[in-house]
Amino acid sequence: MDPGTLAGVVLALVAIMVSTILEGGSPMSLVLIPPIILVLFGTLGAAMAAGTMQDTITALTKYSKVGLLAKKANDDGSIDVLVKLAERARKEGLLALEDAIKTVEDPFLRKGLEMAVDGTDPEELREILEAQIDAKRKADSQGAKFYMDAGGYSPTLGIIGTVMGLVHVLENLSTPAELGHLIAGAFVATLWGVMLANIVWLPLGNKIKRVSGMECHHMEVLVEGVLAIQAGANPRMIAQKLRSLLPDVAEKNADKKKAA
Repeated sequence: MDPGTLAGVVLALVAIMVSTILEGGSPMSLVLIPPIILVLFGTLGAAMAAGTMQDTITALTKYSKVGLLAKKANDDGSIDVLVKLAERARKEGLLALEDAIKTVEDPFLRKGLEMAVDGTDPEELREILEAQIDAKRKADSQGAKFYMDAGGYSPTLGIIGTVMGLVHVLENLSTPAELGHLIAGAFVATLWGVMLANIVWLPLGNKIKRVSGMECHHMEVLVEGVLAIQAGANPRMIAQKLRSLLPDVAEKNADKKKAA
């Protein structure tokens, strides 16, 4: 699990609370239930209205886990599996991989290898696998859009809450002793609207985009590996080619060239 998002959200909340204490305030003065309910559920409702019900359910169930608990794709492990399969295919032929494919954990890689062993034309195999990658990219984009939309609606809902609070202030002008508390409560809604947008909704949307990009790139590397095995390429060349496609390897190679 990548702890970046959770750690970032916690750090931002701690910074806000600590700054409130240093300014002589109380963190509990910011925790007012009515504005929190308005901003939170109002934002979710607005984001829900911008898409379908299925979009909302998928975003809240599947993509919330992607944003908070995403796992980094094991590029090195997948390449090692491909190299071992390539070595066996070179010695015994593609059909010898049928039993070994059943032990492959990655469903995308397993599907590609099964199609290669079944004799699927290389061009058709590439088209099918790339179509699956494109479908995943579009689905992930929709999941990220829900949270990006929420990040846009949240500050506006906060302003609505502030306006509602100021209406109550005007209704109580005859009781000056309560005006300070009412005005402070009114502006808490704006605070929560801006705060949730910038430390929850928008970061989640950007994290989903980032994770999707890494996963799709991982799948693209696997496609090249499957096609290389199908073509009977040298296992060492397959390993070298696939590792050269990894971002960290590309950056290291660029640094070496600059140094030279």
